[in-house]
Amino acid sequence: MTPNAPSIIDTDRLVLRQPTADDWPVFRDFMMSDRSKGVGGPLNEGKAWRSFAAEVGHWQIHGFGMWAVTRKGNDTALGVIGAWFPADWPETEIGWMVFDPELEGTGIAFEAAQAAVHHAWNVLKWDTVVSYISDWNTRSIALAERLGAVLDPNAPQPKEDTPCLVYRHPRPKARS
Repeated sequence: MTPNAPSIIDTDRLVLRQPTADDWPVFRDFMMSDRSKGVGGPLNEGKAWRSFAAEVGHWQIHGFGMWAVTRKGNDTALGVIGAWFPADWPETEIGWMVFDPELEGTGIAFEAAQAAVHHAWNVLKWDTVVSYISDWNTRSIALAERLGAVLDPNAPQPKEDTPCLVYRHPRPKARS
């Protein structure tokens, strides 16, 4: 893994940037809502704060992390999408959390996640890229499959006590 990944990526419509303290209110509101069920929520404010601190701290520890996703020209975080590799994770993950249900179907999550997967393979030079998804989370499953990821039932689980689906992202042909 390459530390000190670029903290900003531009796509056609989006800016993926390192999270800042200004992202806390929208992150907190998401993590305290039922919408966060797929990522361990809903949480109380204290646990939401610790989760946000983990997002910010991940950048400090690894030199990369999940980006706050914003529209070009508007710095309000729409979600966090990108690289995630806690100390106890068996593989490197691209994860996603989209804060506002109104964004579903707009292609924003796909555009940001596609950039994050590309970045993981081509800049971070990861050997493996997976996404861990709750088995009931049909929207995330659909996104993983749209990205070309394939279910890997034999992959190690990140949390043995709460199994999930592991979607494996295909290695680019140039890296095969």
